[in-house]
Order: sequence, then structure tokens, then C-alpha cells
Amino acid sequence: MRTKYIVTLLLLLFTAQSAIAKQKNEKTEAQPTEKKEIVKTGYNFGPLPAVAFDADKGFQLGALLNIYDFGNGSTYPNTRQQWYMEASFFTKGSQLYVLSYDNRFLIPGVRWSSALTITNEKALDFYGFNGYMSYYDHEKVALGKDKKNEDMYIYTPKYRINRLAILFKSDFVGNLWDNKLFWEAGYHFSYFKQGAINRAKINKNKEEYKMFPDSEKTLFEQYREWGLISDKEANGGINSTVRLGLLFDTRDKEGAPSRGIWAEAHLTAAPKWLGTSTPHYRYSATFRHYIPIVKNDVLTFAYRLNYEGTIGKSAPYYVCPYLTTIGPNYDRDGMGGYRTVRGIMRNRVQGLDMATYTAEIRWRFVNFTLWKQNIAFGLNLFSDGAWVTRGFDMTFKGDAAKLGDDYLKVKQEYDEYMSKGQSKDAPHITAGVGLRFIMNQNFIVAFEYGLPVGKLRQQDGKGAFYINTGYLF
Repeated sequence: MRTKYIVTLLLLLFTAQSAIAKQKNEKTEAQPTEKKEIVKTGYNFGPLPAVAFDADKGFQLGALLNIYDFGNGSTYPNTRQQWYMEASFFTKGSQLYVLSYDNRFLIPGVRWSSALTITNEKALDFYGFNGYMSYYDHEKVALGKDKKNEDMYIYTPKYRINRLAILFKSDFVGNLWDNKLFWEAGYHFSYFKQGAINRAKINKNKEEYKMFPDSEKTLFEQYREWGLISDKEANGGINSTVRLGLLFDTRDKEGAPSRGIWAEAHLTAAPKWLGTSTPHYRYSATFRHYIPIVKNDVLTFAYRLNYEGTIGKSAPYYVCPYLTTIGPNYDRDGMGGYRTVRGIMRNRVQGLDMATYTAEIRWRFVNFTLWKQNIAFGLNLFSDGAWVTRGFDMTFKGDAAKLGDDYLKVKQEYDEYMSKGQSKDAPHITAGVGLRFIMNQNFIVAFEYGLPVGKLRQQDGKGAFYINTGYLF
């Protein structure tokens, strides 16, 4: 059934994109026997149904529009400017709205990128802080999902919260040396509103014996009682930040690079005077390397090393699980999930300082032109990993005055919870395989499956299947 769905979606995406793609003044038109790539010019429009699947969010239904401007073709496969619009809904209750724009010529010598992203999630994953220090009761989750087991209610809501996130950014990138070394600067604004799940919605249409009971506290509610999440930060807040950085980029192309280095380092300042609810300062460094094993994009080894850190002793918990960027992409959250660490549960890894890696073998096993489109299919083998290198303070800080007679009971719950977790985090490692459909080096549809490995793999879930767009990097 899954194979049938994948094939059907591929045909749908390919037919829709090909039927409406528009080009002006093709510079080169390959003959069927030459296998020479067509240089795209002018505007290419790609309105598509947003049909995808993410194990963390469910099936995605919506619509998206890509607009690529290749100009006279001199920048192909890179674009002169690009628009992206999306409105999507997920079967697990999430909503996603994206509007982004990327321009290379409006400001002479400067690339300008801007994006507005809104996500509204009724059941966002929350597994606690510091990775394996926070215990995930996979056995109760499995029992709760067993429809034949009437003795165990659905337990998944234990690890869910409600979150609305609004993110806006405007970034500028300019050349410092030889179009390889660049300065980066941007303003990033985010608003988070979050809290406990709506139990009525969670329990809607469920059999009575499967309903998540009022007597069962969610992990988020327990973290509140234990003082691990302060009242000041619990419901979210505003982040108004300035981001500065350096970029070194020698990639041969952006959409699907096969050689070069893409490295950047950022400092993020979120001071009180700029409007931030909880002032903090963070930094990040990312190194990406693309090594051609067989030329002409046939076989490539690519890897990414990333470190996200905090300057000082604290930062709001809701800003930490992100991979930060400057430029045409927007920050990706989750530290688990398709855009960060494939194969482990979304938000499984949260801490003040976090390290991640991705390593891939990318094999493009067929290339051809059809209906004036450059088409390719590729396979990739990958391994992803993440771990908390400096965690949040998880000592008990429950307020005796607020808890009253329940203080000892709550403290006992905390002690029992902490006794089940590890004394510190360790690497969360996954391995997986993927298939990609690539059109004109920029439009990429990805099908991937990742699986946790190692002795603690059950603490990271049972693996995940994704249908999405693009490469991770």
C-alpha cells in the first residue's frame, strides 16, 4: 500500500509540475540522444498540491506555489529570485503557513531573503529536557495504541503540548572575498504561545476506555510542578533578535550540490531593550562538505556538522530546539524529524548546547530530459545523530507554598521519573535510506525512512517515514 502511494504521488507531482512549467528563450535545447542538460531561462511556475507524510505530524494536505526566476540562464541552476508560498494542514492537528522570498539582484552585491512562517500545533511533541535524562515510557505508549487492550488508555498525550509559533525574518548576505566568503546580518522575530493540551480535543471520538484521563498529568504539567519550567517561560514569549555571521560557500550549485564547502557561524542577540521577553544570547556553527566520488553528480558523499550553543547559563526552553540559519532557508525546529535528525521523535533532544551530524551517500542513478525538463532520480543512504552536550538544570524546584499538601507526592513523582532516566545524555543515532525525484536541480521530492540504532533506541521511538521536499542541506 505504501509503495502504491509513493508511485502515485510521484506521478502526480511530475505531471503537475511539467504541465504548467513556463520558460522563455531556452538557451540550449538538448536532443534526445545527447543527455545534455537544458539551461532554464525565464520564470518557472510550480503550483502543486502539498501532499506529504511525516511520522511526527501525520499526512499533510494543502497547496504550495514555487516561482523560480532564472533570467537569461546565466545563473542556472541557481535562481535570480524565488518565491515560495504554502498553506498546509496535517492529520495530527498541525497547520503550517509559509511565505518566503529570495532575491540576488535588488540590492547590488547583496542577497536579500525574507520569510514569514506560522505553525499552529494542537499536539506538539514534548519529551522533556536533556535527551536520555528524560525518560520516555515507550511500553505504556505501545499499550495505549493497542486497540484490543482495554486496560490501558491512550498514553501518547502524556508527551504533547499546544503551541502557536509565528516567525519572521529578514536577512542580508554580502560578498567579502571572491564570492566565497560573505558577511551575514539579519533581524529575526518570533512569538511563541504554548501550554498544556486541550484534553477535550485529544479525546474526541475515542472509545471511553481509550480517553486520556484528567487524573493523568502530561509531562509538561509535571515539569511545571517540579519547577523545571518557570512560570515566566511556561506560556512562551517574544523573541526579538539580531543575528550576525560569516559564511564560506564554494558549492557548485544550491539545490542539489555535489562538490564544495558550505560553512557558517552565527551570533544571536536577544536583548531586553529589543523587546525580548526573556533575554538570551546564543551561537551556532555549521560545516557542510560535498565530496564527488563519481563526477557529473552521479555519486556524492555529503556530511553536515552542527553545534547550537548558549552564551551564559540560561535561555528560554522554547527557543533551543532549532537549527539556525541566515539566508533563503528559515530555522528548522525539532531536533528529531525530517529537517533535523531523521528517524527519532520530534523534539526528543533539547538542551542549552546541542551537537548534530548528518552523513549521506547520494547516488543519482538516472538523468534524462523530458518535456523540456531536466529529470533525475536518486537514492541515498544516511546516518543522523544528535546529543545534548550541556543540559538544562533539572534539579527539583517545586514551590512548597503553591503545592501545599501535594508537595511530598509531587516530589516523589519527580524522584521516580528521574530515577528512570540516564545520568546524562548520549548520542541519539539513526540510519536510513531515501529516494529522490529531482527536477531542474531545484524542485526535489524526497521519500525517506530512518530508524534509531543503539542500546537506547527504544527511547527514541520506532523509526519514521517522511515524504517531503529538498535535501536536508
